[in-house]
Amino acid sequence: MVAKNKNNYKRIGKASSYIKRSRRLRISILSFVKDTFFMVFGIFAAAFGLESFLLPNRFIDGGATGISLLVTEVSSIPLYFLIVVVNLPFLVLGYRVIGKQFVIKATLAILGLALVLATVSFPEVTQDKLLVAVFGGFFLGAGIGLSIRGGGVLDGTEVLAIYLSKKMGTKIGDVIILINVVIFLVAAYLLSIETALYSMLTYLAASKTLDFVVDGIEEYTGVTIISVHSEEIRVMITENLGRGLTIYRAKGGYGKQGKHNEYDVIYTVITRLEIRKLNIEIAKIDSKAFVVMNSINDTKGGMIKKRKLKG
Repeated sequence: MVAKNKNNYKRIGKASSYIKRSRRLRISILSFVKDTFFMVFGIFAAAFGLESFLLPNRFIDGGATGISLLVTEVSSIPLYFLIVVVNLPFLVLGYRVIGKQFVIKATLAILGLALVLATVSFPEVTQDKLLVAVFGGFFLGAGIGLSIRGGGVLDGTEVLAIYLSKKMGTKIGDVIILINVVIFLVAAYLLSIETALYSMLTYLAASKTLDFVVDGIEEYTGVTIISVHSEEIRVMITENLGRGLTIYRAKGGYGKQGKHNEYDVIYTVITRLEIRKLNIEIAKIDSKAFVVMNSINDTKGGMIKKRKLKG
């Protein structure tokens, strides 16, 4: 009888393990398809904004894309080549600041954008300067935002901003503004003041569109996780993501009878570039986990100090 019970337990354990592996595989495949869709759609949206609006009218944007556009306007170097070269240092920095998986996706996205710019010809839509600034920024911002939702980026300036904010103790938004002020001042000198002013409007349209596409996520996001598998999630966050966390012992009540149970609540803080990966990993462990995210303007201390992972 005892041996029979042991065999039953083994079969149940194997079946449970198989179900868990199957669920994780399904989530991984669906996530890959969604990420690919977002990144491909983002690449074409950004390329359309660049070739149909900004390039023909000599407008630029902020960040690495703006630097690439500016260099293209004052030289004969093609934009598709500059997009890769200008973003290369940011990708190297991203490997240290965020991680290997992010850099792989970002590299594929940037190379994809360069390939589309080199091989696909988009028609010029309008020469009206206001329409060019607004809609050029809209499509470019939408493209960058969709790539972020897919786990990568088309513009690496934000990686530099995250790095400098940690080193200098300043806000990420302030660093991005400072970088773009320098870019637009150079544009005013090399091109014209009018072009620089319209380019600033392009940047504002792109940044607001980007924020809308990524659902208003700020630079940092606080994440509260409630799950019966809190220990597995804790290991995933500390080992896979390399992030610190805080665990609260809590009680929860539900139902008319006021039933309650005790559990661990996990709280961690991540950058918006890691939200997609965190959601996928949580779903693999517990698809019914209760997750609350809230925007954080800035942080101070050791929260975003990411330790180097083994392997």
